[in-house]
Amino acid sequence: MNSVHPAALLQNALADDPGRPFVTFYDDATGERVELSVATFSNWVSKTANLLQGELNAEPGDRVALLLPAHWQTAVWLLACWSTGVVAQVGGDPAAADLVVSGPDDLDAARRCAGERIALALRPLGGRFPQPPEGFADYAVEVPSQGDRFTPFSPVDPDAPALVVAGSERTGAEIVADATAEAPGLGLTGESARMLSGLGYDTWQGLCAGLLAPLTSGGSVVLCRNLALLDDIALAKRIESERVTTVAR
Repeated sequence: MNSVHPAALLQNALADDPGRPFVTFYDDATGERVELSVATFSNWVSKTANLLQGELNAEPGDRVALLLPAHWQTAVWLLACWSTGVVAQVGGDPAAADLVVSGPDDLDAARRCAGERIALALRPLGGRFPQPPEGFADYAVEVPSQGDRFTPFSPVDPDAPALVVAGSERTGAEIVADATAEAPGLGLTGESARMLSGLGYDTWQGLCAGLLAPLTSGGSVVLCRNLALLDDIALAKRIESERVTTVAR
């Protein structure tokens, strides 16, 4: 069996059923809800990958420190990294990275990166910063003008390093294999499977439940930030309204 990398799975999902929901995001601290179909999510990935490859001059093997919470834009950045062959280091050391992508809470730490710095406001609807942080390019300003289709300058090697999280490194092929193996145990067994995850993206378990197992299984994810703010009644209503079939908290 040939090795497969995560970006190829996204392209397969796009070809199979572009209109189906893929990532539904809630922030229970702000009331934000965003639903992205496979096609919309893939479009964001293409634009971000074009930004990485074309504007930021990222090359396969470069390391990007992602200082971001569990968020739909973090999921986009992960797939954009893997589309270009760049290694995504979730919570990585900015001083040791080639580039850094930071949310608003980690800008001071991100300034230790000597390479390109991108800041995400993480505002509803992908809004920009009211005032761009000094020393950073604002993702929401830079990404809209990027191309809607992406082709890497060189084919991505699925057996090259792709992800570092919680001190563990995986290749693209290992990401796919591990997430595929774990999906049934998470209750993701088909296209109708819908995972609600309140886990962070700073562990493999959180990434697997909140993005990778739904991707490998053909399911979808309801990704919830600040889920602890919901009481049991509100959570039960969400599970029902979103047609959730399995939960990771």
